Amino acid sequence: MGKEAIIIVKELKRLLKSDSIRFDRYLKTNVSRLLRSDLVAVLAEFQRQDQVYLSMKIYDMVRKEIWYRPDMFFYRDMLMMLARNKKGDEIKQVREDLRREEVLFDQHTYGDIVRSFLDGGLPSEAMDLYEEMRQSPDPPLSLPYRVILKGLLPYPELRERVKDNFLELFPDMIVYDPPEDLFDDHNLKSGTEDE
Repeated sequence: MGKEAIIIVKELKRLLKSDSIRFDRYLKTNVSRLLRSDLVAVLAEFQRQDQVYLSMKIYDMVRKEIWYRPDMFFYRDMLMMLARNKKGDEIKQVREDLRREEVLFDQHTYGDIVRSFLDGGLPSEAMDLYEEMRQSPDPPLSLPYRVILKGLLPYPELRERVKDNFLELFPDMIVYDPPEDLFDDHNLKSGTEDE
């Protein structure tokens, strides 16, 4: 990240807390003149810091740039950051943008995003994306399914559904099912430590 981008990150965070009018003006005058690499670096930094509001502002700015081309990694990073922060409305907005721009994920990217939704406690959004993954023109791969199955351990009903799909697609493969009392032992240990 360039020096100017570092200054802009700090200034946007400061202005966001204090003055919305100056924040908007600063966004229009200073951020809009950043070079492509610096603008993308500012977005990546806000995503890294889980600054949802600022990430969404820069995300919108990047999409309006003349050099912008739809890219699955751009959307993957946004969706994973939003999932970490449990931002359902923003996820819907980004997914609508994704559909409008007709960006397709590969199977591995679908698996990563679905898993991040599950880890973020968003199982319904995860299953919506999983269904989209199943309709994808890419041939199914076993690894993304395994990643999703591991993320579905806390959701046994959903896991059974995905497991059935997996075994239908890959009949010669085996799915590891952890012992049913795995989570019970963890809960007992944490319960005795609290007492």
